Amino acid sequence: MNDTTSNKTAKVARKGGWGETVRTILYAGLIALTVRTFAYEPFNIPSGSMLPTLLIGDYLFVSKFSYGYSRHSLPLSLPLISGRVPDWGPQRGDVAVFKLPRDNRTDYIKRIIGLPGDRIQVIKGILQINGEPVARRRIGEYVHNDPYGNAVSFIHYIETLPGGREHEIIERTDSGNLDNTPVYTVPDGHYFAMGDNRDNSLDSRVLNMVGFIPAANLVGRAEVLFFSTNGRASIWEIWKWPIAIRFSRIFSAVR
Repeated sequence: MNDTTSNKTAKVARKGGWGETVRTILYAGLIALTVRTFAYEPFNIPSGSMLPTLLIGDYLFVSKFSYGYSRHSLPLSLPLISGRVPDWGPQRGDVAVFKLPRDNRTDYIKRIIGLPGDRIQVIKGILQINGEPVARRRIGEYVHNDPYGNAVSFIHYIETLPGGREHEIIERTDSGNLDNTPVYTVPDGHYFAMGDNRDNSLDSRVLNMVGFIPAANLVGRAEVLFFSTNGRASIWEIWKWPIAIRFSRIFSAVR
């Protein structure tokens, strides 16, 4: 083989190598986008409104197919889907991610408490659904460190929703701002959501800030934690990872 032929072969090989790399990256990006749009999307927890179920620094997967698809299932919430297709709807007690109705952009995560047609009220800290008090039993004290490192104590309960589904909630008091509310009647095609940290959650009880959640605003159901950190280590502080990563929470189901 002469030098000219050898050079041509090397150029073709180099072009093929770069082309394969670019195609591989494009294919990987397309697969990731498809999975994120139609199957699972990762979210992280930035606030304590869902304590004790979800902690600040939890990272979780949300199933996009659980409730069907809407425009908010698509990247940038592109208006290519009208309503939900299909409209399966959440179950009472699901932990769901949704777009905040007042801006249709901000992601919120709360527990679905009220279904279309339900009458929801809180009286002296006790949740009422359709005129019936929801059972809760005290299981002890829950202590959480606030962003300043101060230990804050809560009363720890198990709440049992109609149908028997149980979940944990915490309360500091039964006489807070949102512990005595009017009756909220959930409109058709909407849902009512509350945080498990009942005295520290901006949720459907505040109509002018969150209010009723249109079905189209549901993004998906929280399914499983894939990572959790207490925030005590930066990503480059490898030596601190063992004390920062909450290993016991990784791969635990969201209930």
